[in-house]
Amino acid sequence: MNDLIRPALYGAYHDIMPVKKTTKMIADVVGPVCETGDFFARERAIAEVKEGDLMAIMSAGAYSSVMASNYNARMRAAEVMVHQRKIKLIRKRETFEQMIANEI
Repeated sequence: MNDLIRPALYGAYHDIMPVKKTTKMIADVVGPVCETGDFFARERAIAEVKEGDLMAIMSAGAYSSVMASNYNARMRAAEVMVHQRKIKLIRKRETFEQMIANEI
């Protein structure tokens, strides 16, 4: 809900892909905040994954960055750009100290 709220707000669709190729399964893809709106996809055919496997949520783009928040005291995610097989970290993950820096 704090990193990519667009699917919950208005059903935005983002491809969800595994870092390693695998077989398919039908699943709900949810976030770490235990609320009914904290989901990325429902009943979607995605790669079969296990706990600890890495997945990429595609085409999140600038909207996700500007809509991100510290809801539920969660630090904002790092941002990675992938262009023509090149991967670049474009924003580091926020630290706890950065998140609370302006509190008095």
